[in-house]
Amino acid sequence: MSKKADLNPDLKEKDSGLEITLRPQNLEKFIGQDKLKKKLRIFIEAAKKRKDPLEHILLYGPPGLGKTTLANLLAKEMGVNIRITSGPALERAGDLASILTSLERGDILFIDEVHRLRKVVEETLYPAMEDFCLDVVIGRGPAAKTLRLDLDRFTIVAATTRIGLLSSPMRDRFGFTQRLDFYSDKNIEKIIQQSARVLKIEIDSSGTRELACRSRGTPRIANRILRRVRDFAQVEAEGIITLQVAKEALKMLAVDSLGLTQTDRLFLKALAEKHHGGPVGIETLAATISEDAETIEAVYEPYLLQVGFLKRTPRGRLLTKKAFDFLDLDLPEYLQQEKMFK
Repeated sequence: MSKKADLNPDLKEKDSGLEITLRPQNLEKFIGQDKLKKKLRIFIEAAKKRKDPLEHILLYGPPGLGKTTLANLLAKEMGVNIRITSGPALERAGDLASILTSLERGDILFIDEVHRLRKVVEETLYPAMEDFCLDVVIGRGPAAKTLRLDLDRFTIVAATTRIGLLSSPMRDRFGFTQRLDFYSDKNIEKIIQQSARVLKIEIDSSGTRELACRSRGTPRIANRILRRVRDFAQVEAEGIITLQVAKEALKMLAVDSLGLTQTDRLFLKALAEKHHGGPVGIETLAATISEDAETIEAVYEPYLLQVGFLKRTPRGRLLTKKAFDFLDLDLPEYLQQEKMFK
């Protein structure tokens, strides 16, 4: 077994089938995001009473928090079909047109990573979202003609980890926009217990709490940790996950008490030791640790910001005193001065 935990919350192809198995089958069984669930219930009931499709919905937030799961649950609650695609997969306007013309009334089109839609595809989507029609260009040059096709009323549910990259015209066409937040440890415990029942894993309450507090408030990471600790327990501890087994497994996986991995610690140490705590630009930081800048922004930074280890400033990324204390390093001059004037 690998000694390095792969806790990247982006869904790997090999995990997709298992993730579908672990997903709740109705909105009632979806754990966490209570305020969002309440709003969605109202929208669903209102749409059903009017016998109308849902309005277009935009969900944003860090990866692994349940955006895809919610899209599937919306389709089940409305009793309609769902088509799933992603921004990078829609390379041409024709790709989008073939999907839209196949949708029936009320169907849901889920677009993941919507911020990565090509401009020409995005502009083709505008009239489809607003007027439920599609403008198709036939022919080329002076002889080209535009044909307008009427579409059945449908719903687009879009997801993004970087809402700031969406254009204003695109954002304005969604009737409901909502951020998904990190989950509390209590809710992560419930998710782990639910997943353990599905996977037939024996785990006690103390083991559940230990896994929950190291899951970075992210269900996908919690499920991934659960599966890796299960492997360890089956080989080293007769298949039962206790507090001690969980600690030993997570130590082997290099996941610390806050859920930080080797890559997280490498990121923090690079910023502390090579750039004196910052501020430093994201591209420079990405080059320092040989990581993609977009991955840093979407995967690593949200949780480091959440736990108070990192600040984003106009001049770049900056480590906090809490991060230096965690790394057991001397405070740089800017933090020593800040401490003096408090």
